[in-house]
Amino acid sequence: MHELQDLGEALVALDPVRIAELDLPERLADAVGEARATRTHEGRRRALQYVGKLMRDIDAEPIRAALARFAHGQPTDAAEVAAAERWREALLRDDDALDRLAAEFPAVDRRAIATLVRDARVERARGGPPHRYRALFRHLRSLATAPAANAVAAPEQP
Repeated sequence: MHELQDLGEALVALDPVRIAELDLPERLADAVGEARATRTHEGRRRALQYVGKLMRDIDAEPIRAALARFAHGQPTDAAEVAAAERWREALLRDDDALDRLAAEFPAVDRRAIATLVRDARVERARGGPPHRYRALFRHLRSLATAPAANAVAAPEQP
């Protein structure tokens, strides 16, 4: 019982995006949301006990496995980040990189990427804050998580 309550506490501590990935039963997801929103000590304690109680009615093993995976990071995360960084640098360095990206990911929004690349180059030249540089990375990283793509393939090194 205490183990399930501890598991519930770990759920409450998760980022809402990660909670959504778990596909929890509706009552449990609502209880986790309530526990996250509760600020008083006693209210939070009761909310966590309720989450633990609801956990008794479900198979907790998939949740344990997902929490372990989140804690250790998925092996593909590092590769996806590295690939997105290589694409970003290639796009900023080489005008032909956009064509290679579009060939690799046909569903990519070329206009949005081209705008971000242009703005990131201007930011870099001015020495300003890297807002568009980061936005370009986020856009490239989202290609990896798009349903049509299994992973972001890194551009070939020249």
